[in-house]
Amino acid sequence: MMGNNDLVLIHDALEFGNCRLSLAIPMYGIFKNVNSLSELAQMPQWTSEKPLRVATGFTYLGPKFMKEMGLNHVTFSSADGALEAAPAMGIADAIIDLVSSGTTLRENNLKEIEGGVVLESQAVLVASKKALIQREGLLDTTHEILERLEAHLRAAGQFTVTSNMRGSSAEEVAERILSQPSLSGLQGPTVSPVFREHEGMLKTDYFATVICVPKKALYKSVQQLRAIGGSGVLVSPLTYIFDEETPKWRDLLDTLGL
Repeated sequence: MMGNNDLVLIHDALEFGNCRLSLAIPMYGIFKNVNSLSELAQMPQWTSEKPLRVATGFTYLGPKFMKEMGLNHVTFSSADGALEAAPAMGIADAIIDLVSSGTTLRENNLKEIEGGVVLESQAVLVASKKALIQREGLLDTTHEILERLEAHLRAAGQFTVTSNMRGSSAEEVAERILSQPSLSGLQGPTVSPVFREHEGMLKTDYFATVICVPKKALYKSVQQLRAIGGSGVLVSPLTYIFDEETPKWRDLLDTLGL
């Protein structure tokens, strides 16, 4: 980590806490038809005598970004909190602030523009190298946390689809399933016999099928199962998919020299 040699990055994309540092301008007045950073830069209003006024709490990243984008006639004022009100109060022409959904900007008649994102971020997992090496049990706990995180992220948007299907054998049922483009699952379908009693004897003319499908293909998968004889379709969201050991664990051990 920058500025702290003891910190080590364990996971760089936890897929929550997403936000972006972004430039926002008013929706009205001289900015009404301005929709990109290049259009903002080309506005004749900004001169050395009357520069674009930007309010931000990010007094290093803001000026650095504007300079890199070629906007020279800009001045910055530092502010904390409620930056969205600055343009309406007349103390700034634009703001650079953290944005998540954009709702607060819209409520204050502000808009983001093309090319105006300074940076994007999300939650990450970091730890102390010293603690990982020296504290008994901490490395094992970190391993478990990392495995759970990776398994949960892998399962996001995935569903288990179970159905019953009549067939002459597990192989014949599997062939029918694999003939459908949305039913391949992670590595292929699981097919197992369903035992039912008939006239005092056990029969296995039905098979239970289990596949894993992404959310966007869920309904299509159900339709395809029905088309090849599937019935009693059950759908459950997945919480974890534990696959082979995550490469991030090996990377961490290499970083620690273990």
